[in-house]
Amino acid sequence: MSMREPVFSQEEQGSANTVRPFGIRDKVGYLLGDFGNDFFFLLTSAFLMVFYTDIFHISAATVGVLFMAARLWDAFADVAWGRFIDTRPATKHGKFKPWILRMSFPLVFTGVLMFTTIPGMSDGFYLAWAFVTYIVWGTLYSTVNIPYGSMASVMTADPVERTTLSTWRTFGASLAGLIINVLGPVIVFVDNKISADRMFMTACIFGVLAMACYIGCYKLSTERIAVPTKEVEKGAFLRSMKSLVKNKPFLWLLAASLMAMLTQFVISAVNTYLFKDYFSNAAALSLMGLVQMAATFIAFPLVKPLVAKFGKKEVSIAGMTIASAMYIGLFFLKGIGTMPFIILAAIALFGTGFYGFVTWAFISDVIDYHELQTSLREDATVYSVISMSRKVGQAVAGGIGGVAIAAVGYDAALGQQTKEVLDGIYMLGTLVPGIFYGIIALLLFMYPLNKQKTIQLSKDLEAKRN
Repeated sequence: MSMREPVFSQEEQGSANTVRPFGIRDKVGYLLGDFGNDFFFLLTSAFLMVFYTDIFHISAATVGVLFMAARLWDAFADVAWGRFIDTRPATKHGKFKPWILRMSFPLVFTGVLMFTTIPGMSDGFYLAWAFVTYIVWGTLYSTVNIPYGSMASVMTADPVERTTLSTWRTFGASLAGLIINVLGPVIVFVDNKISADRMFMTACIFGVLAMACYIGCYKLSTERIAVPTKEVEKGAFLRSMKSLVKNKPFLWLLAASLMAMLTQFVISAVNTYLFKDYFSNAAALSLMGLVQMAATFIAFPLVKPLVAKFGKKEVSIAGMTIASAMYIGLFFLKGIGTMPFIILAAIALFGTGFYGFVTWAFISDVIDYHELQTSLREDATVYSVISMSRKVGQAVAGGIGGVAIAAVGYDAALGQQTKEVLDGIYMLGTLVPGIFYGIIALLLFMYPLNKQKTIQLSKDLEAKRN
């Protein structure tokens, strides 16, 4: 099988040499993949910490340790699974998407277990339950997310179509965010307190929806680029890592991805406490989610024309700069009302949306650059290493979030936090992400593949393949 020979399923065969062209069906299928992923990913980001502190009665610092340990474990699981996928032969349905279907049910089942309470159990039991279910869920998440993310680079070789896939993927995540951030607080909070029964019910409903999305992703997506099975060779992984260390686009994107996940998780972890305690209005989280998702959806149709004119790198830097300015500005507006805060934060999310919509297209470019430099096509390996950096970001954020909330003096047993604690929570929710977004803009500035170089990369790689 040649490097560029298409892979197609029997039901998609028109003849021995044809395959369905890339189109809207692939975009919707790929959207559904991240839609399914983020039902639990965003649910845990938004509510798991407060669920552990207020329902399981685990201290915020201990939750931070759990999040950090689990994400560090997941980081290495990502790379191990990526190497495993690269060494597996393709089936008639493709190399990557069969794994999405195979591993989705145990992933969803474990996700529901995370939010399950058993009457009469001790706090010690719930501490152990939290560690086991959360770590197992994170490991299973890798088994679905790594093949899903790798699949984009074999669905099409066209840079514009890959940017479109990245945009639709992020739009799918945004749809999940709209549901979770808008409906979630209304459902899971009762009288400004999180409800264990409602949290479990929400997890069950989202589990069913996630399974439907994974099945839709499998049915609608098509892998067109054949990836040869990579033989298991002694020292092969070390050689791949040495090549990636010399890959400058990979290194700068790796750093930006780590910081992006760190920032996202810090905001998600702190926002619940910010609205529940600082603004004394947990229900306003729904309005926050609605307004911010609206800002993201406004950015959606602007991504393609702006990227076509200026490039992914250039548009992403501008967006992150806007976000940094907004959050730092919010820090100096202490005492601002809930609604003005939400509006200014939404402007920041409008800026970050541009990077979010194209981030996966960056990864496809890095995979191509790796192939051009080494003649090795290692989609899952490259994607898994970048995913590992995102997990490290999550690990650090989980640790920072929990420890920081504890450090400012948060006490779940108190009905009302002190002013010093509230000011500390506000600082964590504004100044910290403002600084982090500024760092991301700087890292993207150092990323070497601008618009012109990306176009030339595609031409050089095609010439090399021919």
